[in-house]
Amino acid sequence: MSSILNSLPPNLAKIVQRFQRATDPKRRYEQLIWYGQKLKEFPEADKISENKVPGCVSQVYITAALADDKVIFQGDSDSQLTKGLVGLLIEGLNELTPAEIVQLTPDFIQETGLNVSLTPSRANGFYNIFKTMQKKALECQN
Repeated sequence: MSSILNSLPPNLAKIVQRFQRATDPKRRYEQLIWYGQKLKEFPEADKISENKVPGCVSQVYITAALADDKVIFQGDSDSQLTKGLVGLLIEGLNELTPAEIVQLTPDFIQETGLNVSLTPSRANGFYNIFKTMQKKALECQN
C-alpha cells in the first residue's frame, strides 16, 4: 500500500484501489464511465458560467454547497469520459471539509493509472476540474 493511499481520504483511497485492480485500460474507461452514470441529475439552472470549469474542451459544470461543515458537490459534463472524471472526483471529495479538500493534491490520479490512458487535454481537464472543486470548497466557507 503506497503512502499516497494512506494520506488520501477513505473514499478517494477506495476509488484509487478500484482503479489499481483494473489493470486493463478498457476496464479503467468502463469504471470511469460508471462513475459518470452514478452522478445525480444536474439542474439545468446551474449550468451557468460561474459553475463552468475553465480550460476544459468539453462543457463541465461543478457546484458546491456546505452541509454540516462538509462540502457537497454536484457536477455534469457533456462528454462521457469527462463526466466520469467529475463523478470520480465527486465520489472521492464529497462530504469532506473545505480544509481537507484544499490540502489534497491531484497526484492520486497517477496512482489510478488513469493518467496513462487519458489524452493530454483530458488529463488537463482533470486538473482543472480538481482545482475548480478546491476553489468552490473554499468559497463555501465564506
